[in-house]
Amino acid sequence: MAALVFAFTNGLHDAAHTIVTSVASRALTPRIAILLAVLMNLLGAFLGEGVARTIGQNIISPTEGGDGLAVLFAALCGAVAWNLFAWYRGMPSSASHALVGGMVGAALASAGSVHWGGVATSFLIPMLVAPLLGWLFGYLIMLAILWLFQHTSPRSVNRGFKLAQSVSAAALALGNGLQDAQKTMGIVVLALITVGRQDTYHLPDWVVVCSAVAISLGTATGGWRIMRTLGRRMIHIDPARGFSVEAAVSIIMGFTALVWYAPISSTHTTTSAIVGAGTARKLAAVRWGVFVNIVCFWLLTVPATAVLSACVYGLVRLVF
Repeated sequence: MAALVFAFTNGLHDAAHTIVTSVASRALTPRIAILLAVLMNLLGAFLGEGVARTIGQNIISPTEGGDGLAVLFAALCGAVAWNLFAWYRGMPSSASHALVGGMVGAALASAGSVHWGGVATSFLIPMLVAPLLGWLFGYLIMLAILWLFQHTSPRSVNRGFKLAQSVSAAALALGNGLQDAQKTMGIVVLALITVGRQDTYHLPDWVVVCSAVAISLGTATGGWRIMRTLGRRMIHIDPARGFSVEAAVSIIMGFTALVWYAPISSTHTTTSAIVGAGTARKLAAVRWGVFVNIVCFWLLTVPATAVLSACVYGLVRLVF
């Protein structure tokens, strides 16, 4: 249940960055954009399990039995608390980073072990690389669009990319389902292994279905607070910029989920791609003060959730 609540809050964040570009550019209405995001998130959850295995195997090894379950429960509670706090503040935080921070903090507070090598290769490196690639791809795609359509009227360009965004928004939501739903699956399977219900990291069908439904319900609820920060406060998004962002993030999430099997932050990647697409025209197009505040919030996520989860673990041990 805690894992499904986490998936729901993850979807609550995902609604914002998944549909913000298509809604802010007025390529899609909010209702159509959310419906598209829900359906493609649901589909994406069934298309792979590499990220789930990474979360289950490469981050921590909790002790067997009840203490191991307490570690995972505390990690999820810390991640959910941070997700809700970020949603309340309207900040685009990473549910993925919150989960990994919670897992590490709870494991350090217990007798479990942290796989520091796995944390470095499966989490820290992708955490740094994905936003940089998001900025680079968003910048290059937008730059190519500006060069290719420099002699075309703005009205024709906007009309064409509004249609193109229907496809790119669907691809972005599909990639999001590939990435974020699997993180919930991974921690549920780790719990099943911890209590001896299974001895492999194979994903049971019921785990896939429950995780997919939970994250889709969160997406359907919508993250309007975060959407205002990304789509209005930080930069003005037109259809060409929206397409650039969605295309860039779709490529990165597809590669990391299907080839690298690395859990990346789709929120951070999308935010960086928005900045990259904005700077392709001019640096002044980005409100850098808002972006700096977002980055500071990112840097707080892992240590804050680690401390929160360690405290929850201590409380669970004290009570039970």
